[in-house]
Amino acid sequence: MGQKVNPVGYRTGVMMGWKSRWYAPKEEFSTLLLEDRKLRTFIKKHPTRNYSAAGIDRIEIERTRDEVKVILFVARPGLIIGKKGQEIELLQEELQNLTGRRINLKIEEIGRPDIYAQLVAEKIAEQLSKRSSFRRTMKRASEESMDAGAKGIKIQLAGRLGGAEMARREKQISGSMPLSTLRAKIDYGFTEAMTAQGHLGVQVWINQGTYGDDTDGADAQAGQASKGPKRSYKR
Repeated sequence: MGQKVNPVGYRTGVMMGWKSRWYAPKEEFSTLLLEDRKLRTFIKKHPTRNYSAAGIDRIEIERTRDEVKVILFVARPGLIIGKKGQEIELLQEELQNLTGRRINLKIEEIGRPDIYAQLVAEKIAEQLSKRSSFRRTMKRASEESMDAGAKGIKIQLAGRLGGAEMARREKQISGSMPLSTLRAKIDYGFTEAMTAQGHLGVQVWINQGTYGDDTDGADAQAGQASKGPKRSYKR
């Protein structure tokens, strides 16, 4: 077996922050943890409205003594805000009824959705559910991400690809993908595509550059140490 590490968990607390930011005593921790999961599941899999079409990259939760602050990072905020803010007020009221706590809902728009791994994974899964060719889908998603400014992308599909009898894995890598380098800003996304033959796993890794690199210009490999000193020959 390979020694694989989740890129998000590998960098959390070192180069990345937590997606849930709060403190609780031992007897309340499990209850609040389940409540966080319930909030995220309710928003992404709403029983009547398709909020996932807005392109939700991640949901961050902050808790204080008085309220729960829920921050949604979305590609198309208009689908959640609605006309004159009616949709967001309705969603906020539903979340308050779900948890019994005061909810403060905030929407943050993200630019260039093609360099966010979760959004790319969900886009690939949607196309696979519509019986699109998996190789063509992987190639198109890879090209779109690289054109949007990604330094590298890795896509891996697993399952009965193309309706085959036996499940297998297929992957495609473009650009630089230094998964062991902490300075590299690697975004990771996972979802499942529901097809007639069964579920397909979709994993996406995207290299967004390096942490602290605001210009988005330097390649991640440029920050790595050289393999060894160059030899000097004396005459």
